[in-house]
Amino acid sequence: MFNTHGNDFRPHQPMRPGHEFDVIRMLMARWGELAVDIGDDAAVLPAMSGGQRVVSTDACVEDVHFRRSWITPFEVGGRAAAAALSDLAAMGASAEGVLVALVVPPAWQEHLAAVADGIGSQVRRAGGRIVGGNLSTGQTFAITLTVIGRAERPVSRAGARVGDVVVVTGHLGGPGNALAAWRADREPEPWARSRFAAPMPRFAEGRLLAAAGATAMLDISDGLAADARHLAAASGVWLDLDPARIPVGPGLTAASALESGEEYELLATIPPEALDTLQRRWAAETEVPLTVVGRVVASNPEAGDVNGSVAGHDHFA
Repeated sequence: MFNTHGNDFRPHQPMRPGHEFDVIRMLMARWGELAVDIGDDAAVLPAMSGGQRVVSTDACVEDVHFRRSWITPFEVGGRAAAAALSDLAAMGASAEGVLVALVVPPAWQEHLAAVADGIGSQVRRAGGRIVGGNLSTGQTFAITLTVIGRAERPVSRAGARVGDVVVVTGHLGGPGNALAAWRADREPEPWARSRFAAPMPRFAEGRLLAAAGATAMLDISDGLAADARHLAAASGVWLDLDPARIPVGPGLTAASALESGEEYELLATIPPEALDTLQRRWAAETEVPLTVVGRVVASNPEAGDVNGSVAGHDHFA
């Protein structure tokens, strides 16, 4: 494992000769200063000076989350790291540490350096450090990442209140469109392929939403329609969404954007009185679009009082 003791990082622990340790040394070389104090049994995190720890784990498995013919090994690593780190962004947190567990079949050995570079690119962008990991052989390639962060005010998915406005970041539909193209033996449009292969966790945007008083938030991994239902169920409310407002990618429809998963954009609810101030700060601090797509209501305005679901003007719920 890799240890960190505050800001005073020790040199990596000596490791004996052997193939497994050679692979670890290769990973250390690829990650450079991103990996700290490799060699102990467990990571030691610095003491908290404020805020709260936020921790999540996410797995990326070949032929479940991607296929080799779709994306490059670099993109495999970057996408896996982005998916895990996005869980921190969805809580309004910053990244501190990442633990990387790899299951590497023989056919993937030659691609491991590129996978490591992809992981490192996302960890570097997030401002974190690789503080732990595990290496194993197996029949199916898999990456499991545990991400550790800190938030001044963690935002859960359970706090949406009646009267809040519902907002989303970015443009939706690209990953679903790319998957549909690959499954039809077509090459996706470049924008859609990029949205699947190289998602970007919305850290700055998550912190802006948290600072503005977001009452509930999550990242869109299962699709806007499904994740809106998750948030509604956790909060015990309805989300009344307007499909006409959903920000879609080039040439896509609201219907496809509602179902497109693995977006890693943010879905949040905001008190209406906070929206103007948030939008002014947003324009000054990020170029990622923020779109109001609906409101939080006590019941489905068209079908009766059933909490924990989503209403829509075109009855997509």
